[in-house]
Amino acid sequence: MATSPLSSGASADMENILILGGRSEIGVAIAQRLASGNRVLLAARPGPIADAVASVENAGAAAVHTIEFDADDTDSHRQFVDDVEVEFGPVDVAVAAFGILGDQELAERDHRHMTQVLHTDFTAQASLLTVLADTMRQRGRGTIVAFSSVAGVRVRRANYVYGAAKAGLDGFASGLADALHGTGVRLLIARPGFVIGRMTAGMEPAPFSSTPEQVADAVVKEITGGGTRVELWIPWQLRVMFSVAPFIPRALWRRMPR
Repeated sequence: MATSPLSSGASADMENILILGGRSEIGVAIAQRLASGNRVLLAARPGPIADAVASVENAGAAAVHTIEFDADDTDSHRQFVDDVEVEFGPVDVAVAAFGILGDQELAERDHRHMTQVLHTDFTAQASLLTVLADTMRQRGRGTIVAFSSVAGVRVRRANYVYGAAKAGLDGFASGLADALHGTGVRLLIARPGFVIGRMTAGMEPAPFSSTPEQVADAVVKEITGGGTRVELWIPWQLRVMFSVAPFIPRALWRRMPR
């Protein structure tokens, strides 16, 4: 972990931006857009991260630090957040940008792979959101961004394991956002559609696809613009498209692609 004392002369106006999934394309793109004059904390498993650090530094961050973080180790989540705040001060914005797409065909044969997808994309997310929300609620301020997906709005046969994880996360985050109402803590649930990037490399893009940069633009505009909405569809047209999803007959819905 790259560290520096809090008495290093940083401005009192500096915010701490915590990106959980510090190598993810969406996470880094959000960090770049929030970087100017702020301290950015990129939390990720051990591995190459120099390019992400450089891109956030070039975006104007006052400081960039990397922190080892294993999202799947839910027992460590409370200590991880506590340690971050002891070392760097209160987290102002936390973005949960980690996750795996998984292999649907493998998950249908191998219960261990299926369990891994559900654990990372639902259980680990819910665990971390709970810790972050509790920590921020105690001081009455903070912003959390959770990434759901249209895949969880109505689960499709083509990716039902990933979709089920996102459906669970979406429901959990929706309830948590309501529980945080009036506390000074905001939870924004981002619901992008198909995102063209490393995770979906080699797949045929779906209608109304977006890029990590477009997702980041929408998220940052929402959290810095004084808005109060809980759900953010990216792009907005997907909200209209999926409003009719519950009414599509199952015989037709099961043929829907990923």
